[in-house]
Amino acid sequence: MLEIRLQKFLAHAGIASRRKAEEMIKQGRVAVNNVIVENMGVTVSSNDVVTVDGVPVITEEKKVYIMLNKPVGFVSTSKDQFGRPTVIDLVKDVEMRIYPVGRLDYDTSGLILLTNDGDFTYRLTHPKHEINKVYEAVISGFPKDNEIKRFEAGLKIEDYQTSPAKFLVLDKQGVNTLVRITIHEGKNRQVRKMCEAIGHKVLTLKRIQIGPIALGNLPEGKWRHLSDNEIKTLY
Repeated sequence: MLEIRLQKFLAHAGIASRRKAEEMIKQGRVAVNNVIVENMGVTVSSNDVVTVDGVPVITEEKKVYIMLNKPVGFVSTSKDQFGRPTVIDLVKDVEMRIYPVGRLDYDTSGLILLTNDGDFTYRLTHPKHEINKVYEAVISGFPKDNEIKRFEAGLKIEDYQTSPAKFLVLDKQGVNTLVRITIHEGKNRQVRKMCEAIGHKVLTLKRIQIGPIALGNLPEGKWRHLSDNEIKTLY
């Protein structure tokens, strides 16, 4: 959870309304980490111990499920050691601490999910669940039938063999080709490496679907909460 004002924390925990919580603070009934608080400017996070009349306030963090249309130039981590912008920077107005489910490369755009639900993350990222991920890519040249068959059968990439995949030609764009690729693995830069293995460099790459959840017309850089039905279908 991000730091929020103490009275808001008490209201979210169901202790009292925000106005009533402010009165309790002024009365010296609220402590943070064993220190009595009497002003309204104090903020707390999930690492703090808050008590009211000496009784600890126990909160169950609300589960959050978000879909984001990630632009190129953002990393799929909560923090970046090189100071690059992260996907979390695009959802700053979400109060709870959330993190990306899986990853999208710095130079790949499209659908990424964020949550604070560890079980949800496990279900979507563990290889045994084989959740399909669908990408649209512009690749150099025009893939031949035998190259597509090799791609779909699985390729030897560095030290691993990829699982069977789907490869659909959508359109020719000058000297390049727009294709749709479906895989259920998530190795580092896997789609790019697979395309290069059949002789076609990826020029642009965008993820448009995870399992049954499609990016749709969500604008780049924007996000929305998943619906209850979407969450259920992913589970």
